[in-house]
Amino acid sequence: METLAPLVLLAPLVGFLVNALFGRRVPRPVVGWIGAGSVGLGFILSLAILIQLLTGAKPLDQTYFTWWRSGDFNVPFNLYVDALSTLMILVITGVGFLIHVYSIGYMREDRGYSRFFAYMNLFVLSMLLLVLSGNLVWLIIGWAGVGLSSYLLIGFWFERTSAVLAARKAFVMNTIGDVGMIFAAFLIFLNLRVMDYTAIFGRVHQLPKGGLVITAICLLLLVGAVAKSAQLPLHTWLPDAMEGPTPVSALIHAATMVTAGVYLVARMHL
Repeated sequence: METLAPLVLLAPLVGFLVNALFGRRVPRPVVGWIGAGSVGLGFILSLAILIQLLTGAKPLDQTYFTWWRSGDFNVPFNLYVDALSTLMILVITGVGFLIHVYSIGYMREDRGYSRFFAYMNLFVLSMLLLVLSGNLVWLIIGWAGVGLSSYLLIGFWFERTSAVLAARKAFVMNTIGDVGMIFAAFLIFLNLRVMDYTAIFGRVHQLPKGGLVITAICLLLLVGAVAKSAQLPLHTWLPDAMEGPTPVSALIHAATMVTAGVYLVARMHL
C-alpha cells in the first residue's frame, strides 16, 4: 500500500503536466484519453488499496520525504490511508473518470480542449491530495488547489464576462473557508506543536474540554467545511458556477468538491 498511495496522486499529476505542456502538439483524442486515462488509472489503484484493506492490511501512515525543515519545525510529505480516505479516493477517481470520458465528446469542438483536461486533472489531483494527506499542511495545499482549479474551470470560457464574475465569486467564497482552515491549523500548531493527524489525535486531550481554544478550532474548521461544501450562508456561488462547461458542474457540484467539507468533519472527528 505504501507504493500504491503515491501512485494514485502521480497518475493525475502526469496527466496534468502532459496536457498542460504538450496538449496543443498532440491530436485531440490523445489529449482526452490522457486526461481520462490518468484518472481511470487512479481508480484502478484505488481499488487495489481497497482490496488490501479488506484483506486485513493495516491503515497506512507513511512519510516519504521531508518537504520543509525550519529549526524544530518539519513538514513531511506523508500520506494517511484508512477506510475513510479510501472511500473518498474511490469516489473522486471513479466519478471523475466517468466525467472525463463524457468530456471527451462534449468538449471536442472547443478550442481550449487541452487546457480543459489539464484543469480537470489538476482538480482531481488537488482533491486526492486533500483526502490522502497525512498532515494539515498538505491538506491545506490540496484545499487551496481545489479552490484554484474550480476557479479556472468555472471561468473556463473567460471571454464571457458572466463566467469571469462567476469564477471570481466562487473563489472569494472558497477563500473564506481557506482562511478558516489556516487559522484552525495555526491554533492547533500553536497549542499542540504538531500538524500530523496521528500526533494531533494523540495530544488533543491536552486541551481543556469546552475551553476557548478547542471551541475556536472547531468553529474555524466548521467555517472551512461550510465554505467548501457550499452550505448556508456560503452557498451563493453555486448557481453562478453553471457558467462553466457542464462537466465542470458535474465534477464540482455533484461528485467531489462539495464532499470535501464532509471529509474534513469526518477526519477531524474525535
